Amino acid sequence: MKYLYLILLLTISFGAFGRSDSDTLRLTLQQVVDLAKANSIAAKQAATVRETKYWEYRTYKSNYQPQLALSGILPGYTKTFSQVQQPDGTILFQPIHNDNSSLQLNFSQSITATGGTIFGTTQLQRFDDFDRHNVLYNGIPYGINYSQPLFQFNSLKWDKRIEPLKFNESKQAYIEAQEKIAVDVEGYFFDLLLAQVNLKIAETNFANTQGILKVANLKYELGKVSKNEILQLQLEQINAQKAVGTAKRDMEIATLNLRSFTGQEGDDRIVLIVPKEISKMIVSSEKVLAEAYANRSDAIAFSRRIAEAKRDVAKAKGQNGLTATLTASLGFSNTATNIPDVYKNPQNQQLLQVQLSIPILDWGRSKSRAKTALANQQFTEYAVEQDKQTFKQQIVTQVSLFNMMKEQLVYTASADSIAGEKYKIARERYVLGDLSITDLGIAFRENDQAQRDYVSALRDFWGAYYQLRYLSLYDFETNKKITYN
Repeated sequence: MKYLYLILLLTISFGAFGRSDSDTLRLTLQQVVDLAKANSIAAKQAATVRETKYWEYRTYKSNYQPQLALSGILPGYTKTFSQVQQPDGTILFQPIHNDNSSLQLNFSQSITATGGTIFGTTQLQRFDDFDRHNVLYNGIPYGINYSQPLFQFNSLKWDKRIEPLKFNESKQAYIEAQEKIAVDVEGYFFDLLLAQVNLKIAETNFANTQGILKVANLKYELGKVSKNEILQLQLEQINAQKAVGTAKRDMEIATLNLRSFTGQEGDDRIVLIVPKEISKMIVSSEKVLAEAYANRSDAIAFSRRIAEAKRDVAKAKGQNGLTATLTASLGFSNTATNIPDVYKNPQNQQLLQVQLSIPILDWGRSKSRAKTALANQQFTEYAVEQDKQTFKQQIVTQVSLFNMMKEQLVYTASADSIAGEKYKIARERYVLGDLSITDLGIAFRENDQAQRDYVSALRDFWGAYYQLRYLSLYDFETNKKITYN
């Protein structure tokens, strides 16, 4: 009779649950990470930001390249009456009917060292007087101009120091965004994996409870168990059935969240594969810190923030006191009744001027701007120093956490194995009448909790693993910097 009980229990316990494999999508953790990096909204946003920063950098680079522009007025037709003052001071309105058209080709080049600009120009102007039936041409065959700000802020020089830092920072920020996707999707992965484990536990417990209840009913008919024990098993069966429903609901929610984040469509059932193989990589705080300072956008941002603060100080000081602009031009011009004559024997033209601006009384405005900029620079230096300490401490803590999680996972896996074996023995002992229903319930709960603890330990380990990649932008398994095309 004991062996009959045991065969009946095992037959029921190993009953099949679930759907066929034809509509099931089986995914590993790495596959889910790859899907998220390829299809998620976060990945598309990161790519868009990267492209924006690239074109901003291209715009900055163009400021240092020669510029060639064609401008003009075609046509410049006018027909109206205009007031003309007479020698005796009276005003007469005279008819005007003309076309004043022009074309100008300009070449310019900024000079980074001084902040000045050099221009080359050629210009041709045609004036048609329709009332008097004459045509006149005026032109500048060629001319060279130079404009130089004096005692002023040189934005070109500071941009050349700061903009490359911003661009490099954006490139590393894109890599960080990709690794942050891995960090985030790892959480969604284990949310669903834990929900699937809970469903499997609930279904197994429900099946086992049904089997044990059938065995208990046979014992009850033989007078070997009490009515109270039957009622307890019936209550366990109801609770197990409720747990199945709750687990299915949780799994549907977790599946929806994972699909939404990874950008997956369709209604195939997703089954996640438990990541049995864990990373064996060994990391040290010194190595992670060195790679983080070499790769992270934060490390570049430290230098960029200090440079921007110094730039603001230079700008505030450049707006104080005497400011001036030197303008010089040298070239030739001519006027004629036809185009060829404009370019014959042109006349020399020259220009040299200095525009000045000297504040006489500004009630301390200039000094206040400079002092504010200096105070902001000092504040930025303190803030950067604090951020560096936080940056270092975060990495040191994460390295310790990773090593701890790797060790903790070994213990949790062992506990899960022991709890499973203990539960199996307890179930067989109960069937053979060698264990109380209370002790069997304890073995149930211990086994269930051990399985959940193992999944939680896996989650903590892989969370620490991807967080370490995110903080260092370095793959310690292949010993290579993380890059994306």
